[in-house]
Amino acid sequence: MQRPIAVAITGGIGAGKSAALAAFRAHGAATVSSDEIVHHLLANDPDVRTRLVERFGERILGEDGAPDRSKIAAIVFGDDEALAFLEALLHPLVSREYLVWREQLATLDPPPDVCVTEVPLLYESGGETRFDRVVVITAPRQLREQRRQVPLDNRDDRLIDDAEKVARSDFHYVNTGTFEDLDAWVADLMLELAGLMTELANDTS
Repeated sequence: MQRPIAVAITGGIGAGKSAALAAFRAHGAATVSSDEIVHHLLANDPDVRTRLVERFGERILGEDGAPDRSKIAAIVFGDDEALAFLEALLHPLVSREYLVWREQLATLDPPPDVCVTEVPLLYESGGETRFDRVVVITAPRQLREQRRQVPLDNRDDRLIDDAEKVARSDFHYVNTGTFEDLDAWVADLMLELAGLMTELANDTS
């Protein structure tokens, strides 16, 4: 089986990672975000629920009895130790779920050429080794602050500088234009990735 080319999208809060993921999906890539995987784990993994309640108490549960992301965030983003616990719990599980998803894609008939995942803490967590290519989306800080849908907090302080991410990435897009601009860039990149897929298939034949 030839698995899809695995691409990660990363970048700062408000840079436009989700918009880029949507553009890749529109151009035929299989897509998933780390946030979607976390949501799935919180809603469906009883071991995750147990560990979280043991650490933070039942105050973090929502009306449905599942861990509530907003309640957890209110605790951990003001407490470095609590945040470290949460990341140590979730990051390995998110990686496991992603790899299962990616391998399942390879069994489809036909499988997609490209699968793309939005990973906010890609370099910070050392997750880049799981991907064939990395896309970094950047934008000026003022523009990112206008776009972000969460209150200003200390999350950016934990991120690797954009310049370092760009230097380590395979592709970089400065997202200061329209979605149509981003979409056109993604369309061209998908053609390049399809060519890479063909090369890899020939190498293994």
